[in-house]
Amino acid sequence: MSIVEKTDEEILAIANPMWNDLVKHSNNKNYGAFTRDFSEEMLRGANEIEMGKQFARSKLTRGLNSDPEFLGIIRRGDYVTVLYKQTNKNISGEYLGRLVLGYEDKEIKIFGATIF
Repeated sequence: MSIVEKTDEEILAIANPMWNDLVKHSNNKNYGAFTRDFSEEMLRGANEIEMGKQFARSKLTRGLNSDPEFLGIIRRGDYVTVLYKQTNKNISGEYLGRLVLGYEDKEIKIFGATIF
């Protein structure tokens, strides 16, 4: 079954724990755990030194609240994009979290993760 054929509930059962792990490991500046579910393509673009700089400099990536609000799912091609409303302990306002999931070697992996 393609990931785009899964129900919203099935996708959220996979996506929510992955997003929560990203939030936790971003707050803790734990690069190894943060990238654990990344696809090979995503890992190639996730330079440990650059990510370490981002963790060190960005208040946004260090103070994420652990209660994101699910906004929706977009299905396109071989991937789904799960959108979250994310807040931060240190910075007021709301941010958009984006998690792109797809299959790699019969496992669901992260092909994109951003917050802005």
